[in-house]
Amino acid sequence: MTTPVKPQTTRRFAKAVRRRQLIEAAIQSIAKRGLGDTTLAHVSQTAGLSQGIVNLHFENKENLLNETLKYLRLEYEENWRAALDKAPDEPATQMAALLRSDYHAKVADLKKIAVWFAFWGEAKSRPTYKKISQQKVAGYNEILETILERLIKEGDYPAMDVTILTQGITAMADGLWLNLLINSKDFKRSDAENVMMQYLRHLFPKHKDAF
Repeated sequence: MTTPVKPQTTRRFAKAVRRRQLIEAAIQSIAKRGLGDTTLAHVSQTAGLSQGIVNLHFENKENLLNETLKYLRLEYEENWRAALDKAPDEPATQMAALLRSDYHAKVADLKKIAVWFAFWGEAKSRPTYKKISQQKVAGYNEILETILERLIKEGDYPAMDVTILTQGITAMADGLWLNLLINSKDFKRSDAENVMMQYLRHLFPKHKDAF
C-alpha cells in the first residue's frame, strides 16, 4: 500500500522548487545585466512567473540577491566535498580532487562565474556579500591546508609556509576563473585545470603522477 504524501510536505517541496527556479533566473539575469540593473521584473520574466511570486518568496531584491549568493556558496561547497569523498584518502590524490573540482561544469559555468565576480565587486561596500564570500573559502582553505601539511610531510619537501601557500593556490584558482570569464573562446575549463595541475607537478615533483 502506497503511503500518501502529506499536503504540508508537498507544499514545502513546491516552495523549495519555486525558490530554486527564481534563484536560477536571478543568476541568468545577473550574468547578463549585472547586480545593479537586475530587477525583480527581469527575474520573474526569466523564470516565467509573476513578480508577485518573487515578492512572496523573497520580499525584495536584496533578499533575493543574498539568497542567490548563499545558493552559489552552498553549491560550491557541496561540489568540492563530493569530489573529496570520491577520492582515495591520500594527500596528493585528495589535493588533485579538491583543486580539479574548481573546474567542474557545475560550478565553473560561465554565468555562475560572472555572478561570483559581480558579487565580489560589491563585497567591500556590502558586508553581507563579503561575509558569504568569505564563507565560500573558509572550509575549503582549512581542508586545503590540512592536505598540504600531509603532502609536505609525506614527500619530505622543504619547509613551506602552508598558510601563504594556500593563499597563493586559491588566488591562482580565482585568477583562472577570471581568465575563463574574459577569454572563454580560447581558454576552457580543461585548460584552467591543466594550468593548476602543471603548477602542482612543479611544486610537488615526487607526487607528479597524481597531478
